[in-house]
Amino acid sequence: MNSAPFRAPVALSDAGLWALQFAALPGDVAGLAKVLQGLLIHEHMADDYGIALSDRQRGEPHVRGAGDILERIAIQDARPLWQSRPPGERFAGCCRHYALLLVAMFRSKGVAARARCGFGAYFAKDRFVDHWVTEYFDAAQGRWVLADAQIDDRQRALFGIDFDTLDVPRNSFLVAGDAWRLCRDGQADPRDFGVLDMAGLWFIASNVIRDVAALNNREMLPWDVWGGMTLVDSEIDPAFIDGLARLTLEPDRHLVEIRTAYDDPRIAVPPTVFNAVLGRPEAVSPSGHSA
Repeated sequence: MNSAPFRAPVALSDAGLWALQFAALPGDVAGLAKVLQGLLIHEHMADDYGIALSDRQRGEPHVRGAGDILERIAIQDARPLWQSRPPGERFAGCCRHYALLLVAMFRSKGVAARARCGFGAYFAKDRFVDHWVTEYFDAAQGRWVLADAQIDDRQRALFGIDFDTLDVPRNSFLVAGDAWRLCRDGQADPRDFGVLDMAGLWFIASNVIRDVAALNNREMLPWDVWGGMTLVDSEIDPAFIDGLARLTLEPDRHLVEIRTAYDDPRIAVPPTVFNAVLGRPEAVSPSGHSA
């Protein structure tokens, strides 16, 4: 299995000079996840940690690049990354920020890793919630492992999670292509895939595009919209998404095709994307900085 293309930090996962701090961090997934849990807090879970987000924190979920995230963390608290911050002083992000930083940390240590966009089955009963995790290559086991660095002990209890979230079962987290295939085959209901009141085939199709972009080192925000994404099922090209989904289910077998697919303007991240949460277009540089 060729994991080499996912070993080098690039674009959004490139932390730049801030990556020098990674050398002092643990080399194992449990240690790295613990570090991230002391640096980040999920923007929608502040109440569960007994805090209210500050004005500074409310803007942080829209930061894209690993270097920018780490810079903001350092400005707020210059201590080494391995020192946990109180919840009220952490960087406020979402699942994708945990996934991206874990990718950046792994890659800095020469471990192949990639962010995966899909749906988690462990947040709500009978619901697959929009979610991102990290997939890293465990050389000792000779396989790719799904790791959810966001889930700490508090969230484990809150959501009643009874499995190892650093080795997430493939039926507990579905990459977007798998969710698409299940729905297309009639084995799952598209209305069960999404977040809040947004769900359906259109949502799954958009996440397939996001996952292909992530496999091309463009791990965009979950609410960044571009190219072939739509809010209407009837505007989806099913055959197009079928093809993309097939590639993402076995990305190592289809690396050349995944790279070629990214040339399609329906998938390639343009210089400007639409931030659907803020309701505005935003210019994005190759490193993930917002202009």
